[in-house]
Parts: sequence; structure tokens; C-alpha cells
Amino acid sequence: MQAEEHADPSPVDVAVLDALVGGSPAGVAVFDEELRYVYVNPALERLNGVPAAAHLGRTVGEVLPDVDVRPDVLRRVLADGRPRDLTTSGRTWADSVVKRRCWRGACHRLQEAGRARGLILIAQEITATRDEREELLRARSYLRLLDNAAVSIGTTLDAETTCQELADFVVPVMADVAVVEMIPGTDGHPRREPPSGVLRLRRAGVASVPGLADPIAQFGGPGTDIDYQADAAVPRCLAADEPVIENLYGDEQLSRSAPTPERVGAYRAIGLHSAVAVPLTTRGRPLGVLSLLRAGASPPFTEGLDVVVARTLAGRTAVDVDHAHRYTHEHRIARELQRSLLSEPREPDPGIEIASIYLPAGEGALVGGDWFDAIPLRGGRHLKVMGDVMGHGVEAAVAMSNYRSMLRIMAEDDQPPHRVLERLDRAVEQSGLDRAATCLVAVVDRREGVCEVASAGHPPPVFIDPGASGARVAPLDAGPPLGTGFGGYRTTVVPCGPGTVLLMYTDGLVERRGEDIDVSIERLTQLTLPVGGGLDDLLGEVVDRFADTAEDDIAVLVSRSRRS
Repeated sequence: MQAEEHADPSPVDVAVLDALVGGSPAGVAVFDEELRYVYVNPALERLNGVPAAAHLGRTVGEVLPDVDVRPDVLRRVLADGRPRDLTTSGRTWADSVVKRRCWRGACHRLQEAGRARGLILIAQEITATRDEREELLRARSYLRLLDNAAVSIGTTLDAETTCQELADFVVPVMADVAVVEMIPGTDGHPRREPPSGVLRLRRAGVASVPGLADPIAQFGGPGTDIDYQADAAVPRCLAADEPVIENLYGDEQLSRSAPTPERVGAYRAIGLHSAVAVPLTTRGRPLGVLSLLRAGASPPFTEGLDVVVARTLAGRTAVDVDHAHRYTHEHRIARELQRSLLSEPREPDPGIEIASIYLPAGEGALVGGDWFDAIPLRGGRHLKVMGDVMGHGVEAAVAMSNYRSMLRIMAEDDQPPHRVLERLDRAVEQSGLDRAATCLVAVVDRREGVCEVASAGHPPPVFIDPGASGARVAPLDAGPPLGTGFGGYRTTVVPCGPGTVLLMYTDGLVERRGEDIDVSIERLTQLTLPVGGGLDDLLGEVVDRFADTAEDDIAVLVSRSRRS
């Protein structure tokens, strides 16, 4: 029960807490920062002999003046966040033949965004029965379990990893064996049609206590297709979108719960006697099932804490898995789009040699917005461009396509680089593109032996003369990124004779955490190319020197005018 008359919000979601501990024989109370009751479960009502409503807004001393509750200990928990066990004694308003009763409890701090919001106290009489003491311990362990779930499940954007994390997380606290199985087609894997009347799931996570690891392995690990008979527990769980508890005391129950009747003997041999299947559902769509099994001396599953906690964990995991599936789908689309745009640029002129490379930051990394292009101009000149759209994902890849298309149109007018950038900046602003981009435009005139370069917030190009002892970094005045509408770009003319390599790149090649960008760029001056050396060899040297420590996507475009 919650105090509705208080202006301050409760430090917990009372409805969730009531579902979790409302039926527990352990007394549970939640206090605000002033140590006033804001929630009391029915068990604590009975222990104290006071209705829940009479607790709310009052301190323990006001409700139970004859109980030594140690408020100093409660304040220390509120101050430092360290959980503490409490032993207290006295008399409550409940009828009892015992003159002085004793209780033992555990006190934990509730906090939000690093700020203490109150306390939760779980208490029970020390003279309680063994079952009640075990329930108290289980409630405490489940509370800790839920506290730790957010940092233990869904740590990556990989659905199979998330499923395995869930299985590992609940063993051995909740079960001796945990299995997570996904509906094919929702897990990103091709669907193989099962026989008629059979439900086929793909196993995505398995965990067990050490003593059952080998026997459980015979039933199949992650990646195995599992076929279920129609009346097994798992299909019934998915059909009803509700947990299904099966206490398997006889072969009939085992036969009904197992995927196939042939499993009964194997289940009996390893001592499995209780199971609960919980659906993984999100946005009204079933994704799979979490199955928990107990064996040997472990107690059977019951309604209440077991089901509430299992369903809470399954619901959280379903959201993480759904996010992972959507990310994988988006990542695949973005990667394909980017790959199509980063195809090897055509050589704009027979006298020009070009090579390029694109290296994503990692298989799990979000697709970036790197792009490059080469465009022929009149008079034997050619334009090269290297760009980097800010952000990642499909939106960045689409924006990259728009930038590239607009720049190709601008290049047809044969303007100097700074004019190209100015027009592109205005066009981006007018088009409504909401993603800025850095861009480097270079126009090489191989007949005059020069290169005109302008930058919109992009790292400067590097020129490598054949046989030279080091490379040259072009001294550019970089303007603001495209899409800002500020303009102010300048063209710089740099010597670039036949055989000199123009190297253009995105910032992923040089940016390093904790290092000044100018220091990183200066390192490129160590690049060399012997006379007659190949561009592919140069790209290999770039990868060897810089790719291993890169934290972002890398795109590199190298080109040179062939000697007559």
C-alpha cells in the first residue's frame, strides 16, 4: 500500500514491488529519506498488528514505540549505501503469547541517478520456520539479482550473446539449468520449416550447474534446432503468452513437458523434477522462451517470487534482444549501402592511377558516413573528394549518398575547390539534410603539375613525392563543416607533379584518444614510396602503420598522375 497523500514520489514502483513481495511471508517496508513508511506489505501488517494505512507517513518509533529499531543504523545505510543486517526486539501491536519478540532484517538503500531515495527493509521473526527463513533468503537474493540484471544482461548488441547472458545469469540462483530458445525468423537466422504439428525453436543460450553440464550437453547447445510436440510446456507457454509451471513428479508429466516423449528417460536419469517456461515477448510479439529447470534436492517452482522474477528478467531480455535484432537489420542495410557507394572509383583519365581502401572500425561497430569519389574535368584535370558524414547507421549512409550525388552535380561546372564547397554548403542547408559533414576537395592539373585543395573541416591531404625521405602535409586553412551554412572556404595551391601521390583520408586514420590531432597527422609524414612503387603497396603500409590502433572507420584514397 502506498501513501497517496505525500507530495514526494515514492522511491520505488510500488505496483512492481507489490507484485514481487506482496505475497511473501517476509515483512517488507519501504521508507523515504526521512525514514517514514511509504510501503508496507501484508506480512509486515500482520507482524506489527497495524493496518498498512496507519504506517504511511510515520516513522517506526511512532508506529511501534516498544520496538528497538536502531534508527542510527538506518541512517548510516541511507548515508553510505552499504546494506546492513539488523537484529531488533520488542513488542508490536500483534497478539502474541511471547512477551518480547525478536526479528532479523536486511536493509538496503534505494537510489536513482546516484541520489539516495530511501530504504527497503526485509524483516522476519528469528523464530520463523525453516521454510520462511529460506523464503527470506530467496527474496533477498532475488532483489540482488534484479539489481544486477541491468549490468549483466544485454551488454552487447548481439542477440545470441544476450540470450547466453540471461541463461548464465539465472544459474544457480534461480535454477539448476536454464535454456533460452528463439523463434526462427525472429533471431536473424534462416527459417527451416518443421514437420506438421511441431514447433521448432533455435537454442540460443544454455547454462547449468557444474554437475549437470555433461548430461545437459547431450540435448544440444546454442545453434541447435529443437522440435517440440504441440502439448509440451514451451508451446503452451508461447500460445498463452503466460508462464507455465510443470512439477514433473511422474513420467506422464515429464512426457507432456518434454520436447519429445523420447526425452523422458534422459530427464529422469539426471533428476529433473520441476520446470517453468516464461515467454520472451516485446511489443506484443513473442520472440522465444526462457526455460528454467530444477533437479535433485532443489525445491520445486511455485507461483509467486519464482515466476515474477523470471518474467521480469525475460521481459528485460526480450527488449534487449529486440534492440539487437533491429540494430543488426539496420547495420546490414547501412553496410550494403555504404559498400555500394564506396566501390572502387573509376579512373577519370588514362593518365591517372587510383587506389582506395575502406576499413570499418569493427564487425559490431555502427556503420559510419565515410565516402570518396573521383570525377573527370575538362582539360585533363580531375577532381578527388573525401568526405565524412557525422553520425552512424542508416541515416548517415543515406546522408552520405545525398552528399555524394550533390557534389557530383557541383563538380560539372568546373569551379575551383572552394567554390564547389560553398555551393555544396548552401545546397545542403536548403535541402534540409540534418547531418553535417567534413569534406576535402582536390583538383589535380597534371599538365601544370599542381593541385588545388580546399577543406570543410576535414584533415589535410598528404603528398608523397617518389623517392623522397618523407611526405608533405598540405598547409590548409580549413573552413567549417558542410551543412552549417557559414561558408568561408579557401583554395590552396600545392605542387603535385607527375608521380607525386595525393593521399586523402578520413579522421579515423589519425584520431587517437588522448593525442593532439596535429601530432597524429604529423605522423603521416613518415610515409614514403620508392620510385616505381605501387599504390597498393602504399595502402598496405598505411594499414600496417595505422589500422591496428584505429577507433573509427578508415577510408583512404591515393592517386597520382602517370609519367608521360
